[in-house]
Amino acid sequence: MSTESPSTGIEETFISHLVELRSRVVKATALVLVVFLCMMPWASTIFDLLALPMMAALPPGSKMIAIGVITPFLIPIKVTMLLAFMVSLPWVLFQAWGFVAPGLYAHEKKLIAPLVISSSLLFLTGVAFCYFFVFRTVFPFINNFAPKSVSVAPDIDSYVDFVLTMFLAFGLTFEVPIVVIVLVRMGIVSVEKLKQIRPYAVVGAFVIAAVVTPPDIMSQLMLAVPLCLLYEVGLLVAPIFAKATQAPAETDEASDKA
Repeated sequence: MSTESPSTGIEETFISHLVELRSRVVKATALVLVVFLCMMPWASTIFDLLALPMMAALPPGSKMIAIGVITPFLIPIKVTMLLAFMVSLPWVLFQAWGFVAPGLYAHEKKLIAPLVISSSLLFLTGVAFCYFFVFRTVFPFINNFAPKSVSVAPDIDSYVDFVLTMFLAFGLTFEVPIVVIVLVRMGIVSVEKLKQIRPYAVVGAFVIAAVVTPPDIMSQLMLAVPLCLLYEVGLLVAPIFAKATQAPAETDEASDKA
């Protein structure tokens, strides 16, 4: 006859989950570090690629500056580490999925997997949109306003902070359809209600754009307009996604009501 108490079994299960989580985190971190070390010899080149939109907007012969003593070393390392994480993101998400998947029902797996994949792709799309389109439009627009008596030479530390803030802003902006889909799928709000508050969503988009972007109309429009369009995309996709990921009980209940 077993003398093991229920609390002991729960404790062992909890510990096994912690061990599994640690294993997944170690595997994800290991690949990020490996990719980072492989990219290290090209850290300066990676930073030069990040600086291309600004360099193209500066007058010929101009360069960016580094105020700190070790800034020319630390900033390329920082940029390379972030790029390594982005390159390793599919593996990181795979490890996260491997940890949570065993505890999910079949219909929940149908919900989580598409959200993880689509949210990653949307975030990277937002970053790419910011780099290839927004920066190449906004930087010349801003620098053309510089007085002739001023020599424009941005500090690389400030430039990287600005770029990362913009990447984060546009990456999160492109997650709006996912937010709408999740809200509708969880029953927090209906599609009809979201359509009713559309005017407030448009105003909110421009307010957010005014807060997180530079104080120029170009960059604000380039954030607010995609935000509004992606909100509409979420409204279109949410009902389809909610229907495709219904639990069997929900499907039967819907059939009975019909």
